[in-house]
Amino acid sequence: MSDSAKAATANPLAGMSLEQVHQAILTCPDCRLCRSRTRAVPGEGPAQAEMVFIGEGPGWHEDQQGRPFVGPAGHFLEELLASVGLRREQVFITNLVKCRPPGNRDPLPDEAAACQKYLDRQLEVIRPRLVVALGRHALAHFFPKVSISKTHGTALERDGLSYFAMYHPAAALHQGSLRQQIMSDMQNLPLALQGLGEKTQSPAEPETRQMNLF
Repeated sequence: MSDSAKAATANPLAGMSLEQVHQAILTCPDCRLCRSRTRAVPGEGPAQAEMVFIGEGPGWHEDQQGRPFVGPAGHFLEELLASVGLRREQVFITNLVKCRPPGNRDPLPDEAAACQKYLDRQLEVIRPRLVVALGRHALAHFFPKVSISKTHGTALERDGLSYFAMYHPAAALHQGSLRQQIMSDMQNLPLALQGLGEKTQSPAEPETRQMNLF
């Protein structure tokens, strides 16, 4: 089987541009969340972003506006980005699931599975140097056996992509003691980028290993 045929088998969105993927998300009927959403939230940012930030799912504000991280947690994320000299326009921001779970509950496994093709294709198109997993659900999507309480503020590598684990910004809103920890972890983000090569399409080693930031 050719590489292109394998890609098509692996992901039905193979070959789609980022804009085409986002248009598909806007009308997606593939799980129960489509019945309760106001707007789907594909994500936003440059198609050639060096970093992709992945949260868990849209909240009420995001569901109303169709944009990711525009509520209180989003304002804190912008503050975090500014603390390391970045603006949200410089990074790509999205979520595991593209529609709001009712009551802001955690995404269910089948909902995350239905959305996986969209996230996979987004990462394939953007090819970021670093993926920032915001919260335990985002981290568990890539590293099912890794605890965010033990890895927050550090980088991991798997299947040719580098990942950076952080608590979700919303955690600081619900548990004020985490705010300083999250801000401290953010300061490690520039270190995680150091030593990473330029964006490349070459395949990488299959094993998972923790990277040394220092």
